[in-house]
Amino acid sequence: MTLHTSGAKTPRPKPDRITGVAHFFAATGYSIGGVRRLWQETAFRHITLALPLCGIVLWLAGASFAEYCVLLILFFVLVAVEALNTAIECLVDHLAPNWEVFARDAKDLGSLATMCLLCANGVFIGWIVLRAFIGG
Repeated sequence: MTLHTSGAKTPRPKPDRITGVAHFFAATGYSIGGVRRLWQETAFRHITLALPLCGIVLWLAGASFAEYCVLLILFFVLVAVEALNTAIECLVDHLAPNWEVFARDAKDLGSLATMCLLCANGVFIGWIVLRAFIGG
């Protein structure tokens, strides 16, 4: 936004809609921008560190190819939920620069969604490890 001499912000016009093949490339650029933004979040960096560690655990437990696929699916869902949680936090911080009940609730609910996926990943890894030790 640009500032007038009076200090008021003038809204920027909405960009033209991109269609066709150009939309594919634009969407890819937007997704890369999302990864760049998400990389600023400590939780996302922890998730990206956890994936290869979980892969090693699965390898040590003798996991099947299908189980590696499930790990990747759970990982991508976790990343998607973390991205949505970060988007919620960005919007809430913009809409409520001071403490507000709705802001706390929105952030807590986004955090809960991420925690549920972390637990799902943990249950899956735990099941694979337990099965390896039990021999089932």
